[in-house]
Amino acid sequence: MSTETSAQRLAALYREGQAFWSSPAGQAVRHAERACLGPACERLFGVHSLELGFGDLLADMCPVRHPLSWAPTRELAETSSTLVCAPDALPLPDDSLSLVVVHHLLEVAPDPHHMLQEAARVTADEGRLILFGWMPFSAGGMGRLSPARRRALPWRGQWRAPGRLRDWLAFVDFEIERVDYCAFHLPGRLPRNTLFETLGRRHNLPLGDSYMIQACRRPQLIQSRGSRLRFTAPLGGSALGAARLNADPVAPREGACHKQRRPALE
Repeated sequence: MSTETSAQRLAALYREGQAFWSSPAGQAVRHAERACLGPACERLFGVHSLELGFGDLLADMCPVRHPLSWAPTRELAETSSTLVCAPDALPLPDDSLSLVVVHHLLEVAPDPHHMLQEAARVTADEGRLILFGWMPFSAGGMGRLSPARRRALPWRGQWRAPGRLRDWLAFVDFEIERVDYCAFHLPGRLPRNTLFETLGRRHNLPLGDSYMIQACRRPQLIQSRGSRLRFTAPLGGSALGAARLNADPVAPREGACHKQRRPALE
């Protein structure tokens, strides 16, 4: 498959995702997820962050100085702080980001295993990797019972429970710190019921449409690895908005530990 064909498919998926997240249903879920993410963001500081997803930045309230968004093609890049690349080939150094958010992209990404490996690779030892996903067994998940609906977002793709992603994260040497559930509602209704959302989040019931996983690198694997290439100033120029879709990740400085891409999980 050519790079051009892959880029075109990603661009079509990106546009469909933007349409959903700008709809009333998408906005209702987004509002619930922002409320879930807010308390976690209060403890996250750093220089750079990256959000891989279809809508506007969800973590823009986090106190990270230079948040980066993502787009699969230059035409879809909305700002100079947009990283243009394939989601499973990030042209960034190892351990360079304080926060990486993967927002409902693992369900539909062409290569979700390698995308998660890349997200983990660029997350700093002291940073956080946050994953948003759809709960398979929820009121919203009932819509997947219709074969016609499963051809459209958000019901398309593979919905995986947090337990499954725990195994995926362990494969890239990360562990789950906390799982939060959000977007609670009755079947056929939008998640706009304040009482349901309050009770669901207070007791952290696994009944919401979506979940938020906070993950970090395993403490026993964090060790001194010599000099590492990090960003010390805002990114700009050709690093953003002009990264090639087939760009190789930036090689670490001599003396740094080079992380090899593992084979995909079965």
